[in-house]
Amino acid sequence: MTRALIIVDVQNDFCEGGSLAVVGGAQVAADISDHIDEHAARYDYVVATQDWHIDPGTHFSETPDFVDSWPVHCVADTKGSDFHPDLDTESIDAVFRKGRFEAAYSGFEGVKAPDDEVPTGDQKLSGAAVDSDEDPMTLDDWLRDHDVDDVVVVGLATDYCVRATALDALQAGYTVTVQAGLTRGVHEDRSEETLDELEAAGAELVR
Repeated sequence: MTRALIIVDVQNDFCEGGSLAVVGGAQVAADISDHIDEHAARYDYVVATQDWHIDPGTHFSETPDFVDSWPVHCVADTKGSDFHPDLDTESIDAVFRKGRFEAAYSGFEGVKAPDDEVPTGDQKLSGAAVDSDEDPMTLDDWLRDHDVDDVVVVGLATDYCVRATALDALQAGYTVTVQAGLTRGVHEDRSEETLDELEAAGAELVR
C-alpha cells in the first residue's frame, strides 16, 4: 500500500487575518507541520492543494451568502493565495491548483503547478505544469502515476474543500482517512455533519 498525505488549502486567506478566515486555521497549519515531522515515515508522498482564483464568476460576491458565494479570496499570485507560513512545505512533493475560472472545491479538480513556482522540498518528482502545451496533470493522474492507493486528507475547510476532496478520492477508488483534528470548518455545526457524512461514505475518521 502506497500512502499520500493530501494537505488541502492551508493558505493565508483561509487563516486568521485572511479575507475568508477559518477560526483555528493557523493552528491547523502548525499542527499539520508537527504531524508531518512526527509521522513522516507513514507517508510515501505529501501533496498540497491551493485555491488559485483568476475569475471564478459567481463564486466571488460583494454580498456573499457564505454557502455558495464568498468574499474575494486566494486570488492567483497574491499573498492571500500563498501557503500559511506555519505550514512547513519542505516535505511537499507536488502542488495542485484549482479554481482559476470556477469554484472548484475538490483538490481533484486541480492541476499540477510548475515546480519552480511552489515552495516545496527537493523537487524529487516531476510532472506536467499548468501552462504546459500538453494536457495538464491532475491530482488523480499524479497519484496513480506514483502508485498511490491510500490517502489521508487534512486542511481547510472541513465542510467545503476537505469534504469535496475526500468524497472525490472515495469516488476514484482510494482508501481514504480524514484526520479530523487536522481540519477546521467554516460552520461548526456543518463540520460535524460533514465528518459523519464522510464516515458514512466510507472514509475512516481519526478524531
